[in-house]
Amino acid sequence: MHSGGVKKSAERQAAIASALRTIATEQTGMAALAEALNAGLAEPFGRAVELLSGIRGRVIVTGVGKSGHIGTKLAASLASTGTPAFFVHPSEANHGDLGMIARDDAVIAMSWSGETFELKGIVSYARRFNIPIIAITAGENSALAREAEVLLCLPRTPEACPHGLAPTTSTLLQLAIGDALAVALLEARGFTADHFRTFHPGGQLGANLTHVGEIMHRGDEMPIVPLGTKMPEAVMMLAKKRFGCVCVTDGDGRLAGIVTDGDLARNLHLNLSELAVEDVMTREPKTVKPQTLAGVAMALLNDHHISALIVIEDDMPVGVVHFHDLLRLGAA
Repeated sequence: MHSGGVKKSAERQAAIASALRTIATEQTGMAALAEALNAGLAEPFGRAVELLSGIRGRVIVTGVGKSGHIGTKLAASLASTGTPAFFVHPSEANHGDLGMIARDDAVIAMSWSGETFELKGIVSYARRFNIPIIAITAGENSALAREAEVLLCLPRTPEACPHGLAPTTSTLLQLAIGDALAVALLEARGFTADHFRTFHPGGQLGANLTHVGEIMHRGDEMPIVPLGTKMPEAVMMLAKKRFGCVCVTDGDGRLAGIVTDGDLARNLHLNLSELAVEDVMTREPKTVKPQTLAGVAMALLNDHHISALIVIEDDMPVGVVHFHDLLRLGAA
């Protein structure tokens, strides 16, 4: 290998080693946070969830710099999981945006040191109108900590930055405790996948949260034949409906099995014209309920390498959903 190649190889190895050190350092920080939540951080975390669950207004998240970026994400996570929230920048608050904060609200103030000067205005405003403050900081005795109803004091662990300057581990811990708050509130409110879809109607996420019953083919579109149907008739139905399968029902209308393209291929050595559907059908086909999420249905199709699912209620076929239906929807 020429000298240029050796140099590039060494640089790549150094970059990989650096990445591994960063991840190891941040893993140590996360372990310290988990340990704190098993100890002194547990009680204030529980109080924070109770406080936020009980307010009639919104959650106002605030912070500056990297803490502000994490705060923006926290506000978005809260809002999308059933807790009305938005981010207010402290500097903008000092120039009129304090009017966005109401007496029924609560404030989550984020500052690693707890001494961020820009937070002074919003903290003073909250104190004046008895708006509760939850502080997320590593500064246990900081100005912010002293003003807070609830102090979520994060463990001080080394930054991944070799100079100890660039916020890395610290912002990860803020992100993690924010996510923990959002999920705990989600669970406390009984927030379901249906609620989640209300706030995420677009994109792949919205598609995955669509119910199968909303997109399934039903009624005359369904390929259905009763037990005893001769295979030539079933093949005609298979070709006509073009789902790659035909539902077979018993005398009570319950699903008895399905005949698929694969069943035909496996039985080509037989004289199909002399057979009935029960002679070749798959007796325990994969089925879903109408309330099954599209994302779950897509996973079933992929896991079992099949192209369609029968939708049943009380053991009776009420619809068919095809792989193409889910692809058009955007589920994955």
